[in-house]
Amino acid sequence: MIIVAGSVPVNPEKLREVKQGIAKVCEATRKEAGCISYDFSQDAADPCLIRIFERWETGSALDLHLKQPHTVEFLTALGGWAAGPPDVKRYVIEKVEGL
Repeated sequence: MIIVAGSVPVNPEKLREVKQGIAKVCEATRKEAGCISYDFSQDAADPCLIRIFERWETGSALDLHLKQPHTVEFLTALGGWAAGPPDVKRYVIEKVEGL
């Protein structure tokens, strides 16, 4: 399994656009093969800090997701909405026998 987790600060004046973009990309992404979960949330202490949490069955499913038109469109727009660099990490989770 692949987990993607992180955050991105967004400009307060762009928050409405960000939420609309998130709703659109989530609807399309959650239908993709290999998507286990795909979620965004606002940080409780800072509503302009958007948290990202994704789970994918395989790295190839995530790689394919990153090439989808709805993903490319969202990531391009997010670049204009961001108030700073994103902090996003990819984790590979391997099943350990006996656990």
